[in-house]
Amino acid sequence: MTDFIREGNVLLVDDNADFCSAVYDVASTSSCKMVSVDTLAAARRAAADDEFDLLLIDISLPDGNGLDLVDQIDLASHGKVAVVTGNPSIESAVRAVRAPIVEYLVKPISSDLLIRLMEDAHTRALTRQSLSGQQLSGMVGRSAAMQSLFEQVRRVAPLDVCVLVQGESGTGKELVARAVHDLSGREGRFVAVNCGAIAPDLLSSQLFGHERGSFTGAVQSHAGFFEQAEGGTLFLDEITEMPAALQVFLLRVLETRTLTRVGGTREIPIDVRVIAACNRDPLQAVENGHLRADLYYRLSEFPIEAPALRDRRDDIPLLANHFLARLNERYGTARHFDPASLRRLVERPWPGNVRELRHAVQRHYILSDGDVVAIRPEAPPRPVVESDGAIRFAVGMTFDVVEREMLLKTLASCNNNKRQAARVLGITAKTIYNRLLRYRAQGLIDDTLVGTPPEDGDTEH
Repeated sequence: MTDFIREGNVLLVDDNADFCSAVYDVASTSSCKMVSVDTLAAARRAAADDEFDLLLIDISLPDGNGLDLVDQIDLASHGKVAVVTGNPSIESAVRAVRAPIVEYLVKPISSDLLIRLMEDAHTRALTRQSLSGQQLSGMVGRSAAMQSLFEQVRRVAPLDVCVLVQGESGTGKELVARAVHDLSGREGRFVAVNCGAIAPDLLSSQLFGHERGSFTGAVQSHAGFFEQAEGGTLFLDEITEMPAALQVFLLRVLETRTLTRVGGTREIPIDVRVIAACNRDPLQAVENGHLRADLYYRLSEFPIEAPALRDRRDDIPLLANHFLARLNERYGTARHFDPASLRRLVERPWPGNVRELRHAVQRHYILSDGDVVAIRPEAPPRPVVESDGAIRFAVGMTFDVVEREMLLKTLASCNNNKRQAARVLGITAKTIYNRLLRYRAQGLIDDTLVGTPPEDGDTEH
């Protein structure tokens, strides 16, 4: 169990040592920590000092009736409440039904039932973590990497400097830019532009605007993105995709704070904060000629790195619950993850970062039948055979899969000639034959591929 997935917090109010020991054993193996008290007075103090995801309360206590505790504590700040008794009665049952009790349990309690209660407590703890997690203008994260990002955004937002957001695809660079705008105090719009999604010959007109008749089709004057963002923020995503010739004009606008529309002569003063972003190394882009050095230094007055999801794995349960809560709110459901599913999410590589995680949560939400959204173990990654005969292997494949695919691919390229394939791979034909026998036994290939055994003189290494 990873230590960053929050444990369920359980309060057990019972004076029976054997029962307390049994509950403790189940809690310790169910991602829950337990506080045990044996009197009403101690239970009141514990409930006032902490928030519990599950309260197990015995009815018969040395200093009173456990049901009295239900009337005396703030139930809204706690999770599920269950009363337990070894001497059930109609009176206690009726009182429990009238009170906001979720469970009325009679000892002895089965281990399966205790496990279910603990899993519910752990699930609530994760939801509680989501609700109380740190958020900043749409960004969610409790990890050190995200807290550092939040602090950088807070510091730079009020200042009139350019910001360059760097990070892999799917890390939320636009969210970072929006957060900077939201906290800047600027009253103008936030305008986002993907420089790689607009045709190069149109980007100049789209950014700086154009005058009527400046080119074929310009039937009227047009205010570009800079003018649309007046008094606000212009976010230039994929800045390294901007044509080099256009980068010169952008640099001039940043330096002079004025622009001239395409086909125009009048200089228009602008008050726009520019935030740029790229998912490639900007210095490498400068080296390769995709980004002008002078523009890079102008845009990177304050660089911010959007961390990859693999570098903030402790945020994955928080993010998953956040995305699931939004789906529940949108569709009027109350679905939740079970603890095993959240563990599986944490363990996945997430090359697509937060965007990939969001899509995965949505997919499993759609496929879930009940209130529990289950994440099943992923099948091992499969290699992708390229058109040129090469094989691309993915991180996470086992050595057996890598070996098998390489052997079968080489055999196919040698027209199933085992001796020729053996020379290519640097092994013996006997080795290949033995591997094929194993694959056939596993049901991965048929008899035709196995063929006949090699001659006795061809021994395995």
